[in-house]
Amino acid sequence: MITIEPSDLPLQSAYRWEKERADKIFLTQPIGGGQVRDWTWAQTLNEARRIAAWLKAQGWEPGSRVAIMSKNSAWWVMSDLAIWMAGYVSVPIYPNLVADTVRQILEHSETKLCIVGKLDDWPSMQPGIPAQMPILVTPLAEAKGTYVWDDILRSTEPMKESPTFGPDVMATIIYTSGTTGMPKGAVHGFGSFAYVAKGLNGLVKAGTEERVLSYLPLAHVAERSCIWATMLHCGGRMFFADSLATFLEDLRRARPTFFFSVPRLWVKFQQGIFSKIPPKKLDRMLSIPIFNIFVKRKILAQLGLDSVRYAGTGAAPLPPEVMGWYQRLGLELLEGYGMTEQFAWATSNRPGQSRIGYVGVASDVCEVKLSESGEVITRGPAHMQGYFKEPEKTRETMTDDGWLRTGDLGQFDEQGRLRIVGRAKEQFKTSKGKYVAPAPIESKLSAFTRIEACMVTGLAFPQPFALAMLPPGRWSAMKDAAARQEFTAELEAHLAKVNNELDPHERLDFVAVVPEQWTVEAGFITPTLKLKRNVLENHYTPFFDTWAKTRKSVVWHEG
Repeated sequence: MITIEPSDLPLQSAYRWEKERADKIFLTQPIGGGQVRDWTWAQTLNEARRIAAWLKAQGWEPGSRVAIMSKNSAWWVMSDLAIWMAGYVSVPIYPNLVADTVRQILEHSETKLCIVGKLDDWPSMQPGIPAQMPILVTPLAEAKGTYVWDDILRSTEPMKESPTFGPDVMATIIYTSGTTGMPKGAVHGFGSFAYVAKGLNGLVKAGTEERVLSYLPLAHVAERSCIWATMLHCGGRMFFADSLATFLEDLRRARPTFFFSVPRLWVKFQQGIFSKIPPKKLDRMLSIPIFNIFVKRKILAQLGLDSVRYAGTGAAPLPPEVMGWYQRLGLELLEGYGMTEQFAWATSNRPGQSRIGYVGVASDVCEVKLSESGEVITRGPAHMQGYFKEPEKTRETMTDDGWLRTGDLGQFDEQGRLRIVGRAKEQFKTSKGKYVAPAPIESKLSAFTRIEACMVTGLAFPQPFALAMLPPGRWSAMKDAAARQEFTAELEAHLAKVNNELDPHERLDFVAVVPEQWTVEAGFITPTLKLKRNVLENHYTPFFDTWAKTRKSVVWHEG
């Protein structure tokens, strides 16, 4: 277990780089039209100090909450710093929540001010901000606010003092992504940032020349800890993405040395390569020694990943076949495990010591063990202080001696590497009385790269079955009879392979291919791309019996 010094805390790190790396670029922000704007460390802290001075002048009591509702940007980072310097607590809000959830979070956290930045659909989120709540808008925002960022910069002198706060002082409230209902607000002190950042930077031997692309929501704990906190600690450089359309261009600009993504996006990158080079052709090219190195370098360069020293994945299982494919390209994907309550880092695989299908050994800031029932429980100095204003839920989740009940079921191998075998609450019982854990089966099924997402279900049916979603735009192509027949044959063959690897009670009766896109906007997934199983099951339950009666291994649901 590592220890931290006051100098490891986030504000102290910011003040250090403000002096030591004053003229070095810290933030690179796309501003449209292929143009970018850079901020040095000195410029970043200058803006943060001006906003902090203005925030403090509002006279709210110390520890008051200020929300940040924006896509990732330089202003997001500066807002976080400014809120802390003013003595307040930041409350990140996902940039694609529905209005009702926005309102729930703002009211529950008793937020004083909402800082609003660039959003994809401001009109749909705006009703979630209470009418009496003031809004501060940053550049690139569509919103019209009570206050404007650039106006404050022009009219406010920078804060001269450099306030600091201890590790146990509340720094942020991070609301969970809400897969099962109202999000809970995990309270983290400044120490959480310091412990995880110091530990991760030690693991990857990070220095001031590190580069990252920040594109997963900063409102999520993984991006906040693994990207923002670690760069603040090591003095590296943060790049931001402009949009989905420019993502590859943004990635190539950043050429990150550390890159973290979620399984769904790793699969998308692979599908993008396959759309240009068919898998069989690529396999042949990689099998020729004289071309092997050239091809691997070219593919990684096209993805902007040719400088990556450490590639991380987490949040859900990644199919072993996909991990193996990346390894063949020379990119070792190191799977990790963490939750909002643990500040995102409980376990991780180490370079050269990873095992596919396992999330690694306990991190340097966490103890990990299994309860008598096989549930993963954890404890460590980066864990949350509790749920904001929810003492009963805190007691349900935390033991008296500080162990967090994760709700995940796990197994250890002989080297202490952890394997997550499913969520205790996600297990369901078939009509034969057998329990089925969906996550491991979904991992095997999703290795079929022509589907983008899947969910295993089947409560009270004789055998489990799965729903499968196609990549965007592919459903219309499947209206062609020959294309659908080819796809069906390939999926049937993959399903047979998956079933051969499962115990009899786990074998899938069929896969139903559905036309809908499981998006955040449709309410099917969380902002972190996790399935809302109860929502999906409620939507498709009326069709379960009909699908089962077809006695086909692949069913096409026409909606």
